[in-house]
Amino acid sequence: MAADQVVVHDAGEGRVVCVDSAYDADGRNTGTDVVVTGSYCGVLPARFVSAHRPRAAIGLDCGIGPAGAGVAGLWYYEALDIPAAAVDVMTVLLGDGVDVWTNGVVSMVNDPARRAGVRSGMAVADAARRLLAADAATGLGPADTTNRTVVVSGDDGDVVCTDSIAFGLPSDTDRNVLCTAGHTGRSAVPYLRRVRPRGFICSDGGRGRDDSGIAGLAVVGAEGLAGACVDARTAAMGDGRSTYDDGVISARNDPAAARGVEVGMPASEAALRLLSGPPAPP
Repeated sequence: MAADQVVVHDAGEGRVVCVDSAYDADGRNTGTDVVVTGSYCGVLPARFVSAHRPRAAIGLDCGIGPAGAGVAGLWYYEALDIPAAAVDVMTVLLGDGVDVWTNGVVSMVNDPARRAGVRSGMAVADAARRLLAADAATGLGPADTTNRTVVVSGDDGDVVCTDSIAFGLPSDTDRNVLCTAGHTGRSAVPYLRRVRPRGFICSDGGRGRDDSGIAGLAVVGAEGLAGACVDARTAAMGDGRSTYDDGVISARNDPAAARGVEVGMPASEAALRLLSGPPAPP
């Protein structure tokens, strides 16, 4: 192994490899390795590391900074279904990948890393081992990554989180409640009509001028489709699981109100109320 890469853990099917700079990741790491870098976890380093499709990546938060630039690479990785974590810069020596492995403490994670069991406050060595034990990245392209997760399973239907209503499936029609994370403006209406889930929760997108971010609620409500929105200030746009876990209902249409969905209610409770109701009329 060249001096620019240091193997600190070898599990046979994959390794934890430390590099001082994100630019030192290369084809040796493709598919199997967790790459721990001494670089910040911004978009630029993520571009260089992700080009080699490692199993997972860990970088520094570098104080996070304006517009979250120090950790913005987390979501770049997430779009490629690569688990990634950022490390509290005050716990490590910048530019020293081995020190990040030895002393680092995780400060932020993306959704694939969270699903692998990595959490804020975890030692980097523990986080890297969890990432190594998780399934390797799927190789899906950005448009193919839906982050579909069943959070409640019932005999007659499920509550399913996915990042956009555009990712609804035929199996959701008349059966499942979808918790998604785009706005509910007019552009959402064709997707809602195509999927016709038992119910849905999207984001209000910050409402927008003339409440355009929730305009689709009334349109599909008039067709009997029950739905609600969460306040975009309470849940992360583009993350359906955050809609369910963190969202607070800011608006609902009449069919959803008839099922007991109320403004100010946690989205997780609203989803259960939507699941208890009948499918929308055809």
